[in-house]
Parts: sequence; structure tokens; C-alpha cells
Amino acid sequence: MTESPGFSAGALPRSSAGAAARWNRTQAAHRTPKMVNGVLSVLVGIAMLVWPNASLVVVAVLIAITLAVNGIVQILVAVTGHDATGGRRLLGGVLGALSLLAGALCLRAPLQTLALLAVLIGSWWIVTGVLTLVGALANDGGRRGWSAFGGAVALVAGLVVLLQPGMSLRTLAVTVGIALVVIGVLICLDAARAPV
Repeated sequence: MTESPGFSAGALPRSSAGAAARWNRTQAAHRTPKMVNGVLSVLVGIAMLVWPNASLVVVAVLIAITLAVNGIVQILVAVTGHDATGGRRLLGGVLGALSLLAGALCLRAPLQTLALLAVLIGSWWIVTGVLTLVGALANDGGRRGWSAFGGAVALVAGLVVLLQPGMSLRTLAVTVGIALVVIGVLICLDAARAPV
């Protein structure tokens, strides 16, 4: 649901101007998949806000699609981000795999209880938020602030979802919808800032 908000693929390498040029090319190559991920998050978030009384199956499928696309983009960026540090690529790959896992669990039993769906979404956002914050704090790059903000948004969204024990489907849909729109916009802004 976020490219974790998966924002930037890492800090600018500290080496030569050639490394900076390779970094810019890598970021430009990731621009389209990130933008698609961000736009999908915004669209699913809007759908959940417009249609908050949708059935649990519809909510689970929308969330699963968003998580699957996010996971694929995260893994793609990790595999093709040759100019990012090994730790940053590993972090992106792990977040991508966890996103795919959470998406598959949402589809495994779409009629699962609302509580289980909330635990999956909340847990995913907390893990994503913490790992994104750690990645942002370890960076020296100019996108550090956006990554940290996106991580904080994901962390807060996860806590909100997990700490509402009597949450109704409507409340879950609205909460997730708002978070998806905000995170999707952040992903789009990050993609738009990538060098062309």
C-alpha cells in the first residue's frame, strides 16, 4: 500500500560524478513503476472512501491488489537499483516480499474476519513505516525528509488500524482509504522528483 511508501531507493552514492549520473539513470528508470504504484494507491483509496460500505470481499480484494502491485514494484526497484547500496536494495526486496505475502494472505480467504484483515493491514503498515524510517535516517540523500514523512504516515496508519478493536468495516474502509490516498500522493511526488 505504499511502496512502503517505498519512497526513494536510497541516498546518492558518495563517489564520483559518474556514480551520480548512474544513480540519476536508475532513479529515472524507476519513475514509471513508482508512479503507477502511487496512482493505483490513490485510486483504490478513493474507491474505498466513495464506497465505504463495500463487502469485506471487495475490500480484501482491493487491498490485495494494492499490496501485490506494491510488492512487485518494490522488488523491481530492488533488483534493478544497481547504484543503490546493498542494504537499501535488500530492504526494498524484503519489503516487496512482505507486501506480496500480505496481499496473498488477503486473497487466501476473502471472507476472513474483519479483525484479521485489520491485523494484516495494520501490521504491514507498522513494519513498512518502521523500515522506511530506518532507511530514511540512514540516508544522506535529498529525499530523506520525504521518506521519513512517508514512513511516519505508514506507521501512524498502522497504529490507528490496529488500536481500534471494535472497528467496523466502514471505519476500516475509510481509515485505509485516507491512508492510501496520502501514501499514494507521497509515492507520486517521489516519482515525479526523480531525474528525467
